[in-house]
Amino acid sequence: MDEQRKAVRKMQDYISEHITEEIDITALAKAVSFSPWYARKLFIKYLGMTPAVYIRRLKLSKSALCLRDEKNLILDIAMEMGFGSVDGYQRAFRREFGCNPKEYATSPVPIWLFTPSLIMEKERNVSEMSETRNVFIQVVERPERKVIIKRGIKATEYWSYCKEVGCDVWGLLTSIKSITGEPVCLWLSKQLIKPGTSEYVQGVEVEPTYKGCVPEGFEVIDLPKTSYLLFRGEPFAEENYEQAIGEIWDAEKKYNPEFIGYKWDDNNPRIQLEPIGERGYIELVPVKEV
Repeated sequence: MDEQRKAVRKMQDYISEHITEEIDITALAKAVSFSPWYARKLFIKYLGMTPAVYIRRLKLSKSALCLRDEKNLILDIAMEMGFGSVDGYQRAFRREFGCNPKEYATSPVPIWLFTPSLIMEKERNVSEMSETRNVFIQVVERPERKVIIKRGIKATEYWSYCKEVGCDVWGLLTSIKSITGEPVCLWLSKQLIKPGTSEYVQGVEVEPTYKGCVPEGFEVIDLPKTSYLLFRGEPFAEENYEQAIGEIWDAEKKYNPEFIGYKWDDNNPRIQLEPIGERGYIELVPVKEV
């Protein structure tokens, strides 16, 4: 089983590394030393779609971010992402997102980007990190901002939130330009939790003057300028993400901010960034001066 998961993850990594190139099943099969038939079968088994569909959706989502953030011509983006023609690219973009590339480039609106889950090479809860590892702590400031959020029902962490709301919310949030460059997960403070809704939410931080579209079922909250203690762990293997999170939670419990002239601030939400192995797991815990 682990060998199959490892092969699928290798195919995902290959696609990510070669996303601007033409990728076919032969290349993927060669990357994992399987036959094209078996490689395709494994891909569908673990990811629920063919490699061709996965690649097309990922290319389109990457191109949407280019349209949002860069001033490149649609022709250049279509060619860079390996589409055979501008017409073909435009048709695929409209089928995927419900608008054409020119409309989106001119006036970006929230769209459901494809953000695939990466297959872990091992099942959850089977790997351990036994060596002594460091946690880095620094004071950072978050400016006054708005946060576009999607509330859950009873969720207290990522997996329960996904069951209640769906994991694809992250793709929509990623399509909205953030003041920090990425969406966030939040543990809301008590005064920000509405009756019958969850403590844990996902959202995206935007300018306090934001006047853009708010997707249906989402809402906007206002947050003041806030000081945070940023806790960052060392880089980790992707399959060890739960242990990486646990390291930070343990560090937060043990740390006394009064040593540096602060105390915990219960009036602002705690922030979780996406666990990315190469940068280490990061959380921001609100504090205020003593």
